[in-house]
Amino acid sequence: MATMLVTGSSGLIGSEVVSYFSKLGWSVHGADNNMRADLFGPEGDTSWNRRRLVASCPEFVHHEVDIRSRSLCRDLLAALRPDAVVHAAAQPSHDLAAARPFDDFEINAGGTLNLLESYRRARRDGIFVHMSTNKVYGDAPNSIALRELRQRWDYADERFANGIPETMAVDQSIHSLFGVSKLAADIYVQEYGRYHDMYTMCLRGGCLTGPNHCGVEQHGFLSYLVRCNLERKTYRIFGYKGKQVRDNIHSLDVVLAIRAFIESPRHAAVYNIGGGRTNSCSILEAMEMVQQASGIASECEYIEKSRMGDHLCYISDLTRITNELSGWSLSVPLDQIIDQLVSSWRHRLNTQSISQ
Repeated sequence: MATMLVTGSSGLIGSEVVSYFSKLGWSVHGADNNMRADLFGPEGDTSWNRRRLVASCPEFVHHEVDIRSRSLCRDLLAALRPDAVVHAAAQPSHDLAAARPFDDFEINAGGTLNLLESYRRARRDGIFVHMSTNKVYGDAPNSIALRELRQRWDYADERFANGIPETMAVDQSIHSLFGVSKLAADIYVQEYGRYHDMYTMCLRGGCLTGPNHCGVEQHGFLSYLVRCNLERKTYRIFGYKGKQVRDNIHSLDVVLAIRAFIESPRHAAVYNIGGGRTNSCSILEAMEMVQQASGIASECEYIEKSRMGDHLCYISDLTRITNELSGWSLSVPLDQIIDQLVSSWRHRLNTQSISQ
């Protein structure tokens, strides 16, 4: 039986990986210490998702491991010697990175190095998948000429008609401290692939989302927007007239890309992964879609100052990943993603209300 270790196993991508590969018959181990509750408070608590996995995946084994601990990572990887590692644990917030820079770096960069080196020592023929981010490009995408439409920004430069490619510059721009720590991790993963001849992949994600996403204001735009709508809370828009564009991808499609890579691995692979143009939307457009799905009018407050290093328009160019990962393509359209988020948040909020 093939064995997999998933870090951040109670989070959005991690839990989707656990569920999917458990159903395929893998022995799946998760490493997660619910750091999101520390970072984001009760709204970020993922213990409910861990309980769901334990109940629904009989072969799943949870490990309460903090990836900042070099010794814990070393001992866990030495004991498991997994066929694959999916590294989905991270500190994901721009704002929190600025407020807690050492925690941000130790989780994102240090934790990734701990896992890479521990895995290299345990077995160099395994497969290491790293959930990176499009924030490794900093605000370089904002240098692309744009045109302003009624509800969104779009690229005026035809070279970017399909979105941002993997060749976009990663330096000499504002990243936010979060972007810097994630870039360090991204380069480490590539270097272990090249220098140590390991099978590694960096997935530079756009807006990853899905029904098990714990959206908070600092992270998880679409999920948090849905929650605000259902709870009739005011959603705050930071700058760019609310026309900033994000491409949204369902967590299942991310997992399908991971499976495709595991079936045909390579060294130091790097892919942009997101919703592409078909699943892109501005905040204004997303608010309308959520209103239509929920039947509740969204309330918003506009704040003129944008977030440091934020993208005006980000659409992932999926050309490389679709060409190199055989059979992979987007399978869940944006309207279905929003419908699933509305249904999931309604269930969670109703459950909370009953328990109270």
